[in-house]
Amino acid sequence: MSIPAIPDLTNHPVVSREAWLAARKELLEKEKEDTRARDALSAARRDLPWVKVEENYVFEGPDGPVTLAELFDGRSQLVVYHFMFGPGWKEGCSGCSFLCDHVDGARQHFENAGVSYVAVSRAPLAEFAHFKKRMGWKFNWVSSAGNDFNFDYKVSYTPEQVASGKVEYNYGEIEPWGEEAHGTSVFYKNEAGEIFHTYSCYARGCEQTVGALMFLDLVPLGRNEEDTMSWVRLHDQYEQAKGSCCGCGKDA
Repeated sequence: MSIPAIPDLTNHPVVSREAWLAARKELLEKEKEDTRARDALSAARRDLPWVKVEENYVFEGPDGPVTLAELFDGRSQLVVYHFMFGPGWKEGCSGCSFLCDHVDGARQHFENAGVSYVAVSRAPLAEFAHFKKRMGWKFNWVSSAGNDFNFDYKVSYTPEQVASGKVEYNYGEIEPWGEEAHGTSVFYKNEAGEIFHTYSCYARGCEQTVGALMFLDLVPLGRNEEDTMSWVRLHDQYEQAKGSCCGCGKDA
């Protein structure tokens, strides 16, 4: 994927207010086209056919074993974030953490619209509980260490799969950056208790939930990055040396 060049603002055009207004109105028409296209895309997403979930997934939660059905927490819709935190890791992926920094503020609203949220990682719960506390997050976060959930939704890979040099990710084959990948999956539970997988997105498809990126897209320097999300760090590490994203923000 080609990364946009970092903007050079030294000789940026400066015009009269009238000329700026004319250019702004021209851009406004493009923005409205984009809004209408986004609305149409969202409708197409909702119109996707579903797949019934037949597997009886049981996760490790803070209060003990919890089923996929129980993760809905009394609501009919569930958003699962596949958080990159593998067995033995000391910290979560910086890109996944960046995304999850946006959840709790939004959660107080979308929960009232019938949507529950949970992060799922393959590491045992005890290995990421301290990290969740350090980050100050309140959303639910469970472990899939005892089931095949991560493998079934193509966000974890065996050492043998990684060694092969090709894994299935984002509906295609990529060269893996490790045993863990990230994504978002959506599920619906009907009144009969049946669960359906309705949608999943991966790589940059998850950007739509990241408010900080939307703010950066408004300003003159944009995201100001040499590589996708290369500037992102854990929110308590911005004063330290430059970090690097694990690769989860790349357009795989």
